Amino acid sequence: MSHPYYEAILLIERLHRHFLEVVKVDLDNRGVQDINNVQALILYNLGEDEITVGELTARGYYLGSNVSYNVKKMFEADYLVQERSPHDRRSVRVKLSEKGLALHKHLQSYFEKQIEMLPSANLPNEEIATIIDSLRKFERFWTSIINYNRGV
Repeated sequence: MSHPYYEAILLIERLHRHFLEVVKVDLDNRGVQDINNVQALILYNLGEDEITVGELTARGYYLGSNVSYNVKKMFEADYLVQERSPHDRRSVRVKLSEKGLALHKHLQSYFEKQIEMLPSANLPNEEIATIIDSLRKFERFWTSIINYNRGV
């Protein structure tokens, strides 16, 4: 018999892919073709903040090279505004443009509609809180493994 750990790690990855598909279907239904689902989630996580690409990477736990590429694409599609930091010309700060803010507002509304649907899916707040607690334990566990293997 296989250890539940194996099922958990496969399920976490599969759930992430399913959620990306949920966002993709919504974008497709809205006729949004100039941004992909991963970029839309980066945009959503940025919100109304103005931060560097490095801070965005740290906050969202995205792969650094993917964030740079996706920020470039979102800038080209007018979802982001980029500004050089006045204190460090090498550093670029990003924030949502009006178009980006409009998509952020839509995604917020879309996620709120999903929250309203949770009771009919038999997902009460208490159960979600338990899931979050378990996922945070996985996060701490994997972080400790990373730090151990890096000699930290």
